[in-house]
Amino acid sequence: MDFFKVINDRHSYRGSFKDTVIPEADLIKILDAGIRAPSGCNAQTTSFVVVTNPSLRNEITKLFNSETINTAPAIIVVYTKKVTFDFGLNFELEDYGAAVENMLLAATALGYASLWVDGNTRLEGKDTALAKLLDIPKDMQVRTVIPVGIPTMTGKQAQRRTFDERVMWRR
Repeated sequence: MDFFKVINDRHSYRGSFKDTVIPEADLIKILDAGIRAPSGCNAQTTSFVVVTNPSLRNEITKLFNSETINTAPAIIVVYTKKVTFDFGLNFELEDYGAAVENMLLAATALGYASLWVDGNTRLEGKDTALAKLLDIPKDMQVRTVIPVGIPTMTGKQAQRRTFDERVMWRR
């Protein structure tokens, strides 16, 4: 799929998914897109757990009241490690954001729908519960859950403000 078409087609999917297994080769492509995202000082602070096992997916769905997560054949849990450099900065949030966006675009390019479930993942201790459930190391922070699958309905990107409202030229 054309790169700019992928950008225009990518949307936050909040419906149910078809009960269709995602081939491992496609999941690897999606995850590799995340791994190849830019990373501050090349610290590569972002890691992933892919959950396709039905009983483990069921345990995750108990934490969320979401049709999208409940029906997803694959759930990607994204977590980070805070690495602070000698000059006082860390880039874990930027690293994770770039990785997630790459994966969302890759999923779209492969014909799947997905959703970046950031806020709800961090509410009510869900991040801590996910870390425990998935044996994520204690020095890592769960950031988001990304359900991925074949959508049962068509979606479209939310309306964006106009280009001129968001871009200033200083020539």
